[in-house]
Amino acid sequence: MISKSESKLMTGENVVCAYRVTTGLQIGKAAKAIAAEQSTGTWTTVSTRSDDIDRRLAGRVLSTRSVGKGEYIAVIEFPLADFDPNEGGVPQILSVISGNLFGLEDLTAVRLESMHLPKGIVASFPGPKFGAEGIYSKLGREPDRPLLGTIVKPKIGLNPKATAKYVYRVGMGGLTNSKDDETLTDQKFCPILDRTRAIAEAIDRVKSETGRKMMHAINISTRPDRILDLADEVISAGATELMVDVLTCGFPAVQILAEDQSVTLPLHIHRTMHGAITRNPHHGISMEIFAQLTRMCGGDALHIGTFGIGKMHGEEEEDLNSKGALTGDFHGRLDVLPVCSGGVHPGLLPKILKAAGRKIQIQAGGGVSGHPQGLEAGARAMNQAVDAFIAKKSLRKYAADHRELKEALDKWGEG
Repeated sequence: MISKSESKLMTGENVVCAYRVTTGLQIGKAAKAIAAEQSTGTWTTVSTRSDDIDRRLAGRVLSTRSVGKGEYIAVIEFPLADFDPNEGGVPQILSVISGNLFGLEDLTAVRLESMHLPKGIVASFPGPKFGAEGIYSKLGREPDRPLLGTIVKPKIGLNPKATAKYVYRVGMGGLTNSKDDETLTDQKFCPILDRTRAIAEAIDRVKSETGRKMMHAINISTRPDRILDLADEVISAGATELMVDVLTCGFPAVQILAEDQSVTLPLHIHRTMHGAITRNPHHGISMEIFAQLTRMCGGDALHIGTFGIGKMHGEEEEDLNSKGALTGDFHGRLDVLPVCSGGVHPGLLPKILKAAGRKIQIQAGGGVSGHPQGLEAGARAMNQAVDAFIAKKSLRKYAADHRELKEALDKWGEG
């Protein structure tokens, strides 16, 4: 997608972005139009524009190339002075790199594919407090094995007692993680503080009875002016992890939580609604961009997809790029834990692990709760699938001596 020569351009002290552009215009003209629209230009000559302003602040086209009929990659650099990371934050950054350009009439489509953020911007944001290593440490686990989790199902409907029972049973089956779904917040049928207290008791029971630690991500997605107070309330009620829907709440919600010293728990970041922006391969913004911004703002774990394997749309290369944005060098920031979920069941785990490696979190909602023998068996089947992978045995061969895995494979198969 982005060539090695283009990657080499994406360095330095300025912001550099690579765009996929579909247009009938000559690409040099189209790229200059994007650079101008997002910096110092407008549709006509204006008396207030000057050479000095352009020299200091104008976007600059670094390279263009064709990638198909009428489709091109354009790499554009924006001066660091165009940005206001301290006060404007991510909203202002996005207004420059992904603003009006999407509506330019002469462009049939345009997609922000990749981005270089210099240290001068990244240093203005908190980054993760815990990151992948911190989450593994809190659970007393080593990163040579994936963390296995579940999403409480159905998405909504269970009361606090039933939710806590769900968490207890999957914990007894050997899962390390569980979470609220993205649509569950503080509805009357499952008040958030009652739910948090009940789940905290369930997690304590799991530890008391098995010696294993668990964490459950409580969804505190709400208004930005309320989110810090809500975080403090659920922490006081015994929460072990917080969850935020980053695109519906906004990146500043994550930053607010990461910067505040009273927030002493990892931040599990859900990407709900991302498909409206990321799915079209020719228009919108790639998930890789959102991964970088989440890491910069302080998320500790982020959903990235299942490498083209699960129920949600996504390609292996795209999800690997997102994983790279979370775990590659990023001006010294901690690695973020990649989270894989969406139609996952035990039969898919070897394929996910082969694509992504072991230092990840894999979650199955229906793939645990839909097990023929129930929640504990569903959790055991997930662990057995990982055991088979580590032992370098086929799932079917391993399942011959592991009933829970066999029943999962009989129901869902391996694809």
